Amino acid sequence: MLTRRRSLPAAALCGLVVLSGCTLPVDGGQESSGGSAPGARAASPFRNPDGTEPGLAPVTAEGERARARTLIDGLATKGRGPRTGYERDAFGHAWLDKADGVPFARNGCDTRNDLLRRDGRELRFRDGSDCVVVAMTLDDPYTGTTIDWRKQKAAEVQIDHVVPLSYAWQMGASRWSDAKRKRLANDPLNLLPVQGRANSAKGDSGPASWLPPAKGIRCAYAVRFAQVAEKYELPVTAPDRTAMLGQCGG
Repeated sequence: MLTRRRSLPAAALCGLVVLSGCTLPVDGGQESSGGSAPGARAASPFRNPDGTEPGLAPVTAEGERARARTLIDGLATKGRGPRTGYERDAFGHAWLDKADGVPFARNGCDTRNDLLRRDGRELRFRDGSDCVVVAMTLDDPYTGTTIDWRKQKAAEVQIDHVVPLSYAWQMGASRWSDAKRKRLANDPLNLLPVQGRANSAKGDSGPASWLPPAKGIRCAYAVRFAQVAEKYELPVTAPDRTAMLGQCGG
């Protein structure tokens, strides 16, 4: 008679050993292949409508690019309003776990660490925590590079708001409720861990002024920008819409 050995969940295994940090498998408990290409786990924006899947995969099939152009073309446009009165805290304290109405809310882990756990590979956590990421490998969609990140140099990976909060403020979020602004700031659909330098270079630019350095990801970036704008009924500038259409063959 053949007996099957019952394997313990990864989290339980971590509890059986004492390490400076514990590395958990990725992809729902499946061990990742060491030879997988950078970005292999990334999800297409059209297959990830709530932002809970990792990364940002290129949009290359003509059918999806046509779908992208339809989405982008349907966005309302207006000019940017004044930045007067904008401050980060208008969108809630950074990385709230209590922004109701978005995935990962109230799960006991702040938004930044939720995103690092979502997108990182070879995760290592602070002792005694299954939330605070202290080391990981990130396939950065914006530059196409792989980053071996450690918390000691936290700024090497930053969480980008695809639709920047200042941009949203100028396009109408200044008149939103506090709750809606908090949702935008903590919605995983609008958040990507990326190379810190690329994020700093972007600032609060729209797609007409800044696009990811990795050209192959630019249509996907435009789709994600448009998905967030559509979800939050946020207009974009006419130059931004034109730039997004251009990245997807429009």
